[in-house]
Amino acid sequence: MAWIQINLTVEEKLAEPLSDAFMEANAASVTFIDAEDRPIYEPELGTTPIWQQTTVQALFDAEVEVQPILNLVTSIVPELKDATFKVEVLEDKDWIRAWMDQFQPMQFGDKLWIIPSWCEAPQPDAANLMLDPGMAFGTGTHPTTAMCLTWLDANPPMGKTVIDYGCGSGILALAASKLGAVEVKGTDIDPQAITASEQNAERNNAHIAFALVKDFESEPADVLVANILAGPLKELSPEFHRLTKPQGTLVLSGILTTQANDLIAHYESIGFRLQEHHQQEEWTQLAFQKH
Repeated sequence: MAWIQINLTVEEKLAEPLSDAFMEANAASVTFIDAEDRPIYEPELGTTPIWQQTTVQALFDAEVEVQPILNLVTSIVPELKDATFKVEVLEDKDWIRAWMDQFQPMQFGDKLWIIPSWCEAPQPDAANLMLDPGMAFGTGTHPTTAMCLTWLDANPPMGKTVIDYGCGSGILALAASKLGAVEVKGTDIDPQAITASEQNAERNNAHIAFALVKDFESEPADVLVANILAGPLKELSPEFHRLTKPQGTLVLSGILTTQANDLIAHYESIGFRLQEHHQQEEWTQLAFQKH
């Protein structure tokens, strides 16, 4: 079916009121887009990232009349009564197929592949992880995830125990399992992440114990991988120290390169020795050994 898309770029304080007004007008969806290409790297947990200049994009059925929608929206948000909304008709096409075509098999290192369920495995005998884009972050496309996957491929945890702390979609836990880990556990603060991780594990016939952080229990592991953000990584350092075996490996990602030196110094001060330091775009991944 065809759609009508209505866009307006507004300042930060008007983004959410405009979104609410579009939803009141029965929008099928509302999306926030950065109007100035200024990424927000570390939004507070539980918040929606909104930029200083945000394009609010609403999608409606093509049969609707636009003017009553605009009248309703501007009555709810009177600050926008003189605004010029951009209205365009989107072509009728197979949106599901167009979305699926964006995601193709991705290779990390020599033998690890992430494969959407609608694609064939390019190397059937490789470590193939079936994973679809879904409600939890983590399909391998972001540099922080890609560096962790590449590290796991280069350092397969054959016969080792692994913890994926901040599991998201479960992608790193699943990769560790596919690469020979004898036991894998995953944890996250988001219930949706646990649900997505469990579903992905079932799809991949992987036996992984996932639990919310508040319910997570584990003995120290040979390898702990945490792809979160620099702030939480620093705050969680005592817990990571407890959960990593002596001579075990701690892999940290989600770190802006400008934050790396501070994090290295912090972890070295509590008994870890830096072993590897990788960078992709503006992001850094670190690997430590516990003394």
